[in-house]
Order: sequence, then C-alpha cells, then structure tokens
Amino acid sequence: MTLDLIRVVLADDHTVVRAGLKAVLGTARDIDVVGEARDGQEALTLVDRFNPHVVVMDLSMTGMDGATATKAIVAKGGETRVLILTMHPEEEYLVPLLEAGAAGYLVKSAADRELVDAVRAVAKGDVYVRHAAARVLARGLTQKDPHAVDKERFARLTERERDVLRLTAQGYSAPEIGERLFISPKTVDTYKQRINEKLGISHRAEYVQLALRLGLLTQE
Repeated sequence: MTLDLIRVVLADDHTVVRAGLKAVLGTARDIDVVGEARDGQEALTLVDRFNPHVVVMDLSMTGMDGATATKAIVAKGGETRVLILTMHPEEEYLVPLLEAGAAGYLVKSAADRELVDAVRAVAKGDVYVRHAAARVLARGLTQKDPHAVDKERFARLTERERDVLRLTAQGYSAPEIGERLFISPKTVDTYKQRINEKLGISHRAEYVQLALRLGLLTQE
C-alpha cells in the first residue's frame, strides 16, 4: 500500500451489491476499499473512522438514506467526497443531489464500466456524471435561479449576522459597525466569525461579491 491510494467506503444495504462493487474497484491498484456500510448512519461512522477520499453511496437504504447521509457528510466540511451510485435515472435525482453537495452520480447499470473512472475523478476534485446525463444537467441548471444558492446561504444567517455582512461589504470597520448596531467591536468580530463558518468565506472581497450578487449593494 502506498500513500497515493484512494481510500473508499462503500454504502449499500445489499451485501451482494457491495461485494460486486468491491470486486470492480479491486481491479484498480490505486483504490483501496477501507470500509463497508449498510446504511447512511454506518457510512457517517466510517467517514469519521477512516477519513476516506470517496464514499460510494446508494440512495435507497433502510435506516438513514443516501441523500440524508450525503448532506451530513458535506456538512462536516472535510475532504471526503460522495459519489452517488443508484438504480434511479438522472432525471429524478441528479441536479438536487449535486446541489446538495454530491460530487458525482452514476447509475448501477454502468458501474462495471465506469465506477473506477468515476471514483478517480471524484477523488481528484472533479464532478463526475455520465455523458448521457449532460442534457439533464444542462436543463436543470437553466431552470434554476442563478442566485438561488447564494440566497440559500444568506438565509442561514441570523438578522444581526446579515447586518454585519452588509456593513462589512460596504467597507465599515468593526468599531464603525459596532456604533451603528450598538454592539462592541469584539461582538462584531464574533458575528463575522460565525458568518465565515456558515458561508465558508473569510475575506472582505468575498463579502462584497456575495452582497453584489444578492443585490445588497449597488455596483458603481
């Protein structure tokens, strides 16, 4: 075993399916299946234990389903990425799952031909979908509000956090924001830290870009 191995966890509630997937991945010398889960909750436990690069996740499982587990793994904020492997065609779930944070989507009927390539692509940071799914993805993206994701992120903030974000984007310092909101500069910094954690941003330029996309500022 080398440090370059791609660590994979398989999550499927059928033992025979997991055995078949493990056999397929076993043909690749750069992939190591480090754990197998029967449902989403077990997958989360194995993610904490092994810190895999990729979880190959079924959707329909008893107990915690794959979609719920995917959102939980994404929420952890670690390096583990999720490749959905399911019998359901892309038309049903592809766009919602990618929006939820999945890094790839593959139907089980194509697993014997594409699973190894899909795992490798997801592990290196790419998003993997079948060529046949490109039309589904394009249609879903054109129907989507281009700023819907930003609006969803902004909705996670409290009213006071939104005020701090807007004033920071406008160029006010922590003491100036404190004066306007009748709070201390230290409290302003605490709000900024919460904003950064919730939205995954850290620089004022990112505050400005987000505020512009949301229409909170007027671009001169």
